[in-house]
Amino acid sequence: MAADSDPESEVFEITDFTTASEWERFISKIEEVLNDWKLIGISSGKPLEKGVYTTGAWEEKLDEISFADFRFSITHHYLVQEPSDKDGKEELVEDALPLPMQDLLCMNNDFPPRAHCLVRWYGLREFVVIAPAAHNDAVLSESKCNLLLSSISIALGNTGCQVPLFVQIHHKWRRMYVGECQGPGVRTDFEMVHLRKVPNQYTHLSGLLDIFKSKIGCPLTPLPPVSVAIRLTYVLQDWQQYFWPQQPPDIDALVGGEVGGLEFGKLPFGACEDPISELHLATTWPHLTEGIIVDNDVYSDLDPIQAPQWSVRVRKADNPQCLLGDFLTEFFKLCRRKESTDEILGRSAFEEEGKEVADITHALSKLTEPAPVPIHKLSVTNMVHSAKKKIRKHRGVDESPLNNEVLNTILLFLFPDAADKLADGFESRTSTSAGNNPPPENEDYNLFSQFKSAPSDSLTYKLALCLCMINFYHGGVKGVAHLWQEFVLEMRYRWENNYLIPGLANGPPDLRCCLLHQKLQMLNCCIERKKARDEGKRASVSDRSPGGTSGDAGKGADRSGDNPDKEKEAGKSWESWSDSEEEFFECLSDTEDLKGNGQENGKRGGAKEGNKEPVNLKPEGRLHPHGKLMLLHPGEPLYIPITQEPAPMTEDLLEEQSEVLAKLGTSAEGAHLRARMQSACLLSDMESFKAANPGCCLEDFVRWYSPRDYIEEEVVDEKGNRVIKGELSARMKIPSNMWVEAWETAKPVPARRQKRLFDDTREAEKVLHYLAVQKPADLARHLLPCIIHAAVLKVKEEEALEDISSVKKIIKQIISHSSKVLRFPNPEDKKLEEIIAQIMSVEAIIARARSLKAKFGVEKCENEEEKEDLQRFVNCLLEQPEVSVIGAGRGPAGSIIHKLFVNAQRVSAVPPLDEELRRSGSSEERRLNTGAVSDFPPPTGREVILRTTVPRPAPYSKPLPQRMYSVLTKEDFRLAGAFSADTTFF
Repeated sequence: MAADSDPESEVFEITDFTTASEWERFISKIEEVLNDWKLIGISSGKPLEKGVYTTGAWEEKLDEISFADFRFSITHHYLVQEPSDKDGKEELVEDALPLPMQDLLCMNNDFPPRAHCLVRWYGLREFVVIAPAAHNDAVLSESKCNLLLSSISIALGNTGCQVPLFVQIHHKWRRMYVGECQGPGVRTDFEMVHLRKVPNQYTHLSGLLDIFKSKIGCPLTPLPPVSVAIRLTYVLQDWQQYFWPQQPPDIDALVGGEVGGLEFGKLPFGACEDPISELHLATTWPHLTEGIIVDNDVYSDLDPIQAPQWSVRVRKADNPQCLLGDFLTEFFKLCRRKESTDEILGRSAFEEEGKEVADITHALSKLTEPAPVPIHKLSVTNMVHSAKKKIRKHRGVDESPLNNEVLNTILLFLFPDAADKLADGFESRTSTSAGNNPPPENEDYNLFSQFKSAPSDSLTYKLALCLCMINFYHGGVKGVAHLWQEFVLEMRYRWENNYLIPGLANGPPDLRCCLLHQKLQMLNCCIERKKARDEGKRASVSDRSPGGTSGDAGKGADRSGDNPDKEKEAGKSWESWSDSEEEFFECLSDTEDLKGNGQENGKRGGAKEGNKEPVNLKPEGRLHPHGKLMLLHPGEPLYIPITQEPAPMTEDLLEEQSEVLAKLGTSAEGAHLRARMQSACLLSDMESFKAANPGCCLEDFVRWYSPRDYIEEEVVDEKGNRVIKGELSARMKIPSNMWVEAWETAKPVPARRQKRLFDDTREAEKVLHYLAVQKPADLARHLLPCIIHAAVLKVKEEEALEDISSVKKIIKQIISHSSKVLRFPNPEDKKLEEIIAQIMSVEAIIARARSLKAKFGVEKCENEEEKEDLQRFVNCLLEQPEVSVIGAGRGPAGSIIHKLFVNAQRVSAVPPLDEELRRSGSSEERRLNTGAVSDFPPPTGREVILRTTVPRPAPYSKPLPQRMYSVLTKEDFRLAGAFSADTTFF
């Protein structure tokens, strides 16, 4: 007992019982949250309107509390309501029941189609739920359940909160709740029973009434009447009498060409399976009293046809297989492939045998021999076509991913001008696309600028659709690689032979379109320039050949002029194909003029612009006079020269050029070099101007090229006359000005003899190389905007036939979302997947609308008024969770639903043929047996709500609302009771 003698040891052994326990802290946290959410005091509100639980907005607040180390989430669910004007008056009523107790008896919102389960079971507009925070946690033991119930009871008593408080117990999938609601002198206990197997006595109304009355334990002898609401739900799954209207596309017709090549320009649409899996019919008796009807284990008055209220909901098939969605998804998968075209088609396809390589080398060596060479045999086109033959030889016709029939159909669809190539000859090619173009001001037509895709009548758009179809139906990625290879070969063939590419707008690349479309437009510009140059050369040679010339020029003229047909076949001559960048080579015999001009230029080289020395240069390259403007010094008319067109640029070239210019830096030298690079076009125009206007000066050029930089003003001369005197602007007079430098270095050379600003040969080869090295994944990335564009147009076209308002909104959202995502290069895969998912959802909605129309016979209905009603009914089914049937079983929609169930019952009742043959008995017996089949199957779900107001627990207690909800399905039975008691004397 040394401790007793030590006074200090007694201090350490003292236990402070005033510190809060974990349980008390938990209760305190609940009270704190209720205070924060302002749920303290008397709850008030106006009576609920019919259907407000479905149409109104529900919100929730969430917080987290813990009991020791066990975490709980606490959630406040409530219906958003407008503040009531009568709130002040209601608070003055002394004996008013708490609002949740009033809601227990409200019959306006029984069986809401979309609400929290506690709302459906108890009819509450506001409640708080405490549940384990972790998904796997559960309150399983009875002692823990009682501890939590005690906690909420104390918290409600301490705070005076009248909002019901529930605790979730057992595993979450069971949805088991117990709870409590307190008011002044009253309390409601919320209890629940959940069973897998249903006791027989609870499968009908009489058994449920017995358990309800025994639970209430009302001491009054004549028990107040119990109000009953019943809902029976019937499920229709068998749609055998209705074939699914969507027909799959006829692949044989596509391949065989029966439908025509235009089928390759269309995307499929619709579900491959019925997107509506079930129809749920709910027959409701909303206001009954227990004595009115009989429903026991022997007999039932509950005939669904006689039910006063019918409502229908449809269960949609989970992710129905839809054609357009499948096309988009499969095409998008291409974007993730890594293989190159060579790897997909096999490397052997491009490996050439040694002998053939030797032959080509031998052919090239002949260029050095003096003997005349048949130039056309050495063209790149012939080499490419010989390579194609080798590809087929190595791969074999049967091994080709695309058979010739499909390939030819697609190529004719893409290049409609190829059909009459031989008949119409060289000049027949035009750059206009086949088919009727939509008007440019059409909103759908201009979608390409928002999506950065390509116009819907363009070659790029058609190519995207063809590749999408090939990917899905004809060989997947191998088919895509094969078609792309053929497309690139066709592009080279057209470049070699000066055939314009159809389906592309004239002019420079349209930067609003995708890069691939810009590249094709650039190639078309190259073909156009080369074609114009070759035709000009041919015309010039034919004009000069009779006169004869000497030297190499004469030979060139003879070679080109004697056999023009041969040049047509071979395309561009070898010399023209490999020309240098220094000259145009417009006409070989022009070299003499070049020499002459060069000498004259040399004579004039030292002369200054202001020199009045007579100039003997012959004006060249004039377009037309520039109004009444005269040259300042010679006084002759000022002519606008023929100039070179500026080089067209695709967006990647512009970006490349801007990067080069930016890298030059900000130093004086860098700025000077940048200015020189940017003034190539200016120098070309100056040379053209000098050639067209001999003896001109910089002021003349500025008056035409940049009038704002030539300032004119009236002055008085020596004689006193008013004359107009002009001078260059201040920026033109800056020392070492780029314009002055360029003017001094410019020689009088007409546009046709200048170095080309746009080297079409080099640019075309760059484009062709760019196309050739594209992997199928790169191609898919380039063309995905076109596919999304086509899918949106297809969805809009299909929606126009159905006229569904919700779909219109979604389509607008898709367009808005896509224009933001596709506008930038390399959009994220996740965002692209979101767009495709939106398009698929729209397709599914339209497919559902068509399915419901077919089932309800909307199109077959002859009465216009009934047809409109059915159409409205079908639209509501798509947009609302549950739709009331006007006229219940006797209305137009109700009678159709009745027939659907009757037909399904008959189909299910008909025995198999062999069983029918084995069955003995007269036809009369069989007729009676078939007649015994009821119109409806047994109900899949039975829901019953029982309500009454009785005094509990004593006869003199205050009459309080009592409610019990029961739901019975095949594998589930639940009773949810709310039993109120007077606590004034108990």
